[in-house]
Amino acid sequence: MKKNGKKIAFDHSGSSFDSFLEEEGIREEVEAVAIKRVLAWQLSQEMQQQKKTKQAMARDLQTSRSQLDRLLDPGNVSVSLHTMARAARVLGKSLVIRMRDRKPGGAKHHGAAIRSKEQPIKRPHRHGAEIEL
Repeated sequence: MKKNGKKIAFDHSGSSFDSFLEEEGIREEVEAVAIKRVLAWQLSQEMQQQKKTKQAMARDLQTSRSQLDRLLDPGNVSVSLHTMARAARVLGKSLVIRMRDRKPGGAKHHGAAIRSKEQPIKRPHRHGAEIEL
């Protein structure tokens, strides 16, 4: 779009960041990276608090240092939930995953029914994770 011979960028004022990400087609990828960054940061912080070295953590997880580095890499979103739950358990923690409504009043999104205005159902997972639905 041009105005007076100058190219004008699309005006996103008034739209939410979520809608911008959806328009760009990158919302799910950005959310996955953000979640992984938080989990990697939390694991690193807990390791520091417990004074647990990467070498000791890798040994307790029965894995290699390079595999642990991938787990702690905030940009690596290919780490499985099983691995995250194992790492949390080694640190005496549990991994809690929950689903919630993305929009107020929306009980369904993308065909998946989501519980709203109720207490979450907590189901223990065999690897120490607690999943809330």
